[in-house]
Formats: sequence, structure tokens, C-alpha cells
Amino acid sequence: METIYLCIVIFLLCLAVFDLFVGVSNDAVNFLQSAVGARVAAFRTVLIIASVGVVLGAVLSSGMMDVARHGIMMPDRYSFHEVMTIYLAVMVTDVIVLDVFNTLGMPTSTTVSLVFELLGGTAMLAILKVMADPDLDYGMLLNSNKALQVIIAIFVSVAISFVVGMVVMWISRVVFTFNYKKHSRWGIAVFGGIAFTALSYFIFMKGIGKSPYLAEHIRSYIDDNTNLLLLLTFVGSTIVMEVLHLLKVNIFRFTVLMGTFALAMAFAGNDLVNFIGVPLAGLDSYQDYTANAHGAGIDGFMMSSLMESAKTPPFYLLIAGVVMIVAMATSKKAQNVIKTSVDLARQDEGDEMFGSSRAARAIVRFFQNVIESVVRLFPIGFRQWINGRFNTADVVLKDDKAAFDVVRAAVNLVIASMLITFGTNHKLPLSTTYVTFMVAMGTSLADRAWSRESAVFRVTGVLSVIGGWFITAGVAFLTCALVCLCMWYGGVAVQVAFIALVVFM
Repeated sequence: METIYLCIVIFLLCLAVFDLFVGVSNDAVNFLQSAVGARVAAFRTVLIIASVGVVLGAVLSSGMMDVARHGIMMPDRYSFHEVMTIYLAVMVTDVIVLDVFNTLGMPTSTTVSLVFELLGGTAMLAILKVMADPDLDYGMLLNSNKALQVIIAIFVSVAISFVVGMVVMWISRVVFTFNYKKHSRWGIAVFGGIAFTALSYFIFMKGIGKSPYLAEHIRSYIDDNTNLLLLLTFVGSTIVMEVLHLLKVNIFRFTVLMGTFALAMAFAGNDLVNFIGVPLAGLDSYQDYTANAHGAGIDGFMMSSLMESAKTPPFYLLIAGVVMIVAMATSKKAQNVIKTSVDLARQDEGDEMFGSSRAARAIVRFFQNVIESVVRLFPIGFRQWINGRFNTADVVLKDDKAAFDVVRAAVNLVIASMLITFGTNHKLPLSTTYVTFMVAMGTSLADRAWSRESAVFRVTGVLSVIGGWFITAGVAFLTCALVCLCMWYGGVAVQVAFIALVVFM
């Protein structure tokens, strides 16, 4: 029997590699969209910068692995056989669901897939266990508080990302206008200083600062002197940005590339658990069973060891980072998904990917009426001044193929990476797809990229993508629950059949 589960663990690890390819094909849009849309550098240059961020984020992502171990289930109530059935069902479902969405060119969420697959598989076995033993209840078998916290954080992040992106973009555009080169003599250094300081706080001080690879006295120093370090970072980075500006360096372009690195790092730190968290938890379960079972059967050995925090070897994380780099550099599907988000956020008119819908028309009409009512509250002179700051005739694009300018690209990356890293630092696996997509939609709305003519089509596109996310949640939950049920009653034969199906796909 141990040999069978060894084969399952090996298959899970192989699926982890495939899942990295499929998942990164979907999620490359998160950290490449802004740099690609603004055409700040050659695609190869953007990939190299993102690759460094991915590797660093992957190595520092160990703490997020606990979501797969005890973030949804209470493993001390499940046997080795039950846990391995859930993990195999999750991985089989995950590859199938993500590949279908990538083939359709729709950006979906690997985080939502993982969370709802774990929830579906665990809930199915919890139902079976409660039916077999009335003394059990669902509170003993499901980590409902943590699961609810994760789900709420994922969906609340949609609204927060949209609003924060919209507000920050509106302020940035009022300050710099579309002719940012004319209005960036002094403000650009402050903007760059704020951006660098914000990224430093969330990624270096909160992320790397909590890393187990740092000595304890260094972590303590960072915690005790955070405000001083932030002040010094802001002053120093502002001075450096002003010097670079005087040397004719495009600070916005520099900020976009810096933000690409930061967002790629935040993505790997937050989302790596989606790809390898379950296989590594399966490996730990197998090692615990073989070392400590002492004759106990697969149905009698309980997986209490999974209640402990993960101690993922850095080598595994590094290998995963390398696989992610290869995936985003070679995947044609990744470029297809990037195109969807860039088209919905572009500044100019053009052939719209989506048509009109009654819901979109109602939403656009409602918000147009609200905006017109609010605008009337301000003096005419102030309104004219604001409209002058949004004169799109002065827009500066790097080339004719750019979808939007570097000001918007910089705001997209800084805000998205800050929000994602905030969630990661609190061990909440936010959906990087939700956050980056909704930040991009918020900034494009604030940038008046949605005209009266295109707004309905863009809103239809956003509703279609968001609808796809909710469909992902439902499909992932139900599919994994069904697969888990089939594997439980069908035994090894059904498990092998599902393995063969995934290999065939």
C-alpha cells in the first residue's frame, strides 16, 4: 500500500510542475500587464526583471504553505488516506479548471481555484465522516473561521483594489496631467520617493524583514525602527530620483520596472502556495506516515503533523521559481491572457473585445447620473481647471502600440504590489488576479479611458471577467467535491483513471 501512495506523491509533485506552467500562464498577466501595456522596455527586458522578482519571492514564500496544510481542513481529524484523497482531487481539478480558462483567454484566479477546491474536497469528506459518526460535527473537521477569513479577504480585495486604484490615479493625473514631462520637474522626485518607500515598506521591511533567513537581531532592529527606516528611505530615494531626473532618466519608466520586480516578487510570495502547497503537504504527509505509523493502517493514522507550520526546504522553492520563469517566458497562452487585460485598460478607442449588455448599460447610466450630480456641486472655474488636467490631446506614449502611458503603468504596479504584499504579510492568500485586474480597471476609469462610447463595452468586459471568477469558485468547489467522492468510493482504480485523464489532457 505504501508503494501506491509513493506513486501518488510522485504524481502530485509532477502535477506541481504542470500546475506551475498552467498557473503562471494565467497569472503572468498580473505582473507583466502594466509594463507591456505601456511599452516601457523590450519584452525580454521586462521578463528578466520579473524573473529576478519571481525567484526572490518564491524563496521567501515558505510561510504561505500553511494554507494548504491547515488553512481549510483540521488535519488532526483526518486519516492519511483521507488527506491524500483530498490532495489528489484538488490537484487533478486544479489543472483541468485552469487550463480550460487559459484556453478561453480569460484571466481567472489560481487562489480562488485552490481555496474552493480545498473547501470542496474537504467538505465532501466531512459530510461522509459526519454521516458515519454522529459524534463529529463540521466545526471539528473544517477550519471554518480561517476559510471564511480567506474567502472574505479575496472578494473584499476586489472593491478595495478598484477604489484605491481609481483615487490614486485621479490624484496622480491631476498632478502630472497627460503631458507628464512638462509637469514633472519637482513632483516626479516626490512621486518616485513615495513609490519606492511604499514598496520598501511592504516588500523589504514587512516581507524580507520577517524572513527566517535573517538573523533575529536584524529582524528585531527592523521592527523597532520601522518609522526611522521609512523616513530615511523616503528622503534618500527622493534625492536619488531627483538626481536621476536631472540626468534625463525617465523616473516613471524606472518606477514601472521597479514595480514590475516588486509585483512579480509579491506574486510569487503570495501565489506559490497555489501551485506547490498541496503537493508539498502531500509529501510531508507521506514522510510522516512512513516514519511514524508503526503498523497503523492508512485509515487509522491521523495527520496531526499537518497542524504544524510548514518547513519548506529553500531548494524546492528555488526550483519552483525557475519553473515559473520558464513558463512565463515560453507560454503562448500567457500572452493571450495579457492581451485581454491590456485591451480593457487601453487609453484609446478601437475594436472592442466585448459587446454591449443590459447590465453594463444600466451601470454606466447610473454612474453617469451620479457623477453629473456631484460635479454640479463645484464651481465652474474649478471644473474647467480639472478638465484641463485631463486633456488627452497631450498624452505622451512611448510608441503608437502602447495602450496607456507610464504614469498609469506606475500607479498600477505600485498599488497592486502594495495590496498583495499586505495580504501576504498577514498570511491571507489574496487573489493577485483580482487585485491587479481591478486596480487596472480603477486607474483606467479615473484616467477617463472609458468614454461614453466605449464605457458600456469595457464594463461588459469587466463583468464578464468577474463573472468568470465567480464561475471559477463554483466550478472548482463542485468539481473537486465530485472528484473526491468518486476517488473515495472508487479507490485506487478511479484515482489511476483521473491521473490518466490529466496526463491525456
